[in-house]
Amino acid sequence: MNKKNFFMLFILPLLVLTLTFFFCFRERTIFLKRQFPVMGTIAEITIYGKDHAELETIMNEAQAKIYAIQNICNTFAKNSELSAVNQNAFQKEILCSPLLWEIFYESDKFHSFSNGTFDVTIKPLMTLWGFYRKRNALPSGTEIADTMKKTGWNKVKLDPQKHSIRFLIPEIQLDLGGIAKGFALDQTVSLLLHKGIRRGLVNLGGNIRCFTDDTPFKIGIRDPKHAELVIQDLQLKNKSVATSGNYERYVVINGKRYTHIMNPKTGMPVSGILAVTVVTPRGVDSDALSTTIFIQGEKIIPEVLKNFPDTWIMLIRENPENPEKLQIRKFGIFVP
Repeated sequence: MNKKNFFMLFILPLLVLTLTFFFCFRERTIFLKRQFPVMGTIAEITIYGKDHAELETIMNEAQAKIYAIQNICNTFAKNSELSAVNQNAFQKEILCSPLLWEIFYESDKFHSFSNGTFDVTIKPLMTLWGFYRKRNALPSGTEIADTMKKTGWNKVKLDPQKHSIRFLIPEIQLDLGGIAKGFALDQTVSLLLHKGIRRGLVNLGGNIRCFTDDTPFKIGIRDPKHAELVIQDLQLKNKSVATSGNYERYVVINGKRYTHIMNPKTGMPVSGILAVTVVTPRGVDSDALSTTIFIQGEKIIPEVLKNFPDTWIMLIRENPENPEKLQIRKFGIFVP
């Protein structure tokens, strides 16, 4: 038998067998994607694995985790744990579930870090400005001043030993909208990793956390003035991204649009900034920091980068010389 025939008889079949095994192995990796309404938005979870039935089971657990956090934090549901706190915490000390206590702990941390600009007691101000019930006229200075007396995280007492909360004045009301989605991202990704998922993405209405050891995920950041356009593409492996903007949730009073992001120091909706995007490892950090920077602007960014070194920030303002153009500033070192 000559060398050519030997190659054809032995080497080529081995090559075919190797390639067949390779492509079968590659084809075994599948993904499962699911969308569902939650937290006033649309959630989307994408997970990768080998077995469809196993992915379905894990997906159900991930969805249940997000629903559980919504049921705890929902300020609109009368039977939520947060509503029970809002209704009763002035009359008596309320013991918190582990999840709600952890959210309060994170809220307290960011209130201290932001010197009070991140404040989850803003619900009375949100109500005043018409975010829960429409109003047709601007609130007066007196109304704003009176409402601000009902706000302030310093009027809330947390007991770290008991994991309890107590309001120090009546009419304090909490709204966890600035932190709950980021917290839910971290809880969900932690569950997925614990279940053995090694590649996935969780998107809660633009609050996103992804994880992978493989190809990065491509995330597009929306142009705040043209929702159909992407202003920045990000390639992310193990990061979270959140954007606070004035273009999705707002009220219109006397023909002027006011963003839902409140400055608790003034009692007024923030103006002058269109959007802030923050990329960090943890979802809760990107969520709370995007709100904090939206309120304070550039002045707090050096402190953010000092305390959260693995962070990238994009801040967008209108160009005062040309309203159709944007002023875009980027801070930090981007690491996928």
